[in-house]
Amino acid sequence: MRLLATVSYDGTRYAGYQVQPEQMTIQSTIEKALAQIHKGDVIKIVASGRTDAGVHAIGQTFHFDSNLTIPIPKWKAALNALLPNDILIKDVVQVADDFHARYDVNQKRYRYKIWNDQDANPFQRYYCHHVDQPLDLEAINRACQFVKGEHDFTSFCAANSNTKGSKVRKVFDAACERDGHYVIFTFTGNGFLYNMVRILVGTLIEVGLGQMPPEQLKRILASHDRTKAGKTAPAQGLYLDKVIYRSVTGSKTPT
Repeated sequence: MRLLATVSYDGTRYAGYQVQPEQMTIQSTIEKALAQIHKGDVIKIVASGRTDAGVHAIGQTFHFDSNLTIPIPKWKAALNALLPNDILIKDVVQVADDFHARYDVNQKRYRYKIWNDQDANPFQRYYCHHVDQPLDLEAINRACQFVKGEHDFTSFCAANSNTKGSKVRKVFDAACERDGHYVIFTFTGNGFLYNMVRILVGTLIEVGLGQMPPEQLKRILASHDRTKAGKTAPAQGLYLDKVIYRSVTGSKTPT
């Protein structure tokens, strides 16, 4: 049977999601726990997408196949008993045999957190990006309006990306809000290119600091030139917040 799990993790001490030689990753840690449950058999997991070193997740998802007769409600406890306390399985459900955790994604939501105060917060250094100058959220949200919709996001894709095919993506929502000293960005779309959210945030920070006008976002998008956009914001502020599926047997279109 095929199972779909929802997982939260603190990415601080991991070399990203994907398995890497001689590195501790989210995928390798979860697969090690599954191997223990399956008496040493190798069980591969397939996630909705990769996250980089230092990036966190609140609602990452992955699927795997198992021939064990463990009742579905018991899987969550079985996995959590074997995982470290910075990885938490939140839910496990059975899905159709042709379900795919990556290809059946309908929408993803990312959040990015900034600690916006003159003084850094030492307790948030692994969970927020520190910006010590005031940010103009009204200007940022005006710029966000140009991000919404379907665009070619080449300008907001890492130059070293191996993304093949179209770089057109649809962003349903892009916004920024303040909560005390926190400034939180939210992006929801049908898919995101490599480093797209972090480059968007880095560029929007420049808008918030008055270093570029909000309307510049429109021109950056039209340029299809990564060098026109801002710096890539640091990894530790990024969270994969939620993955939404159209159904358990959706069409196979990569995001």
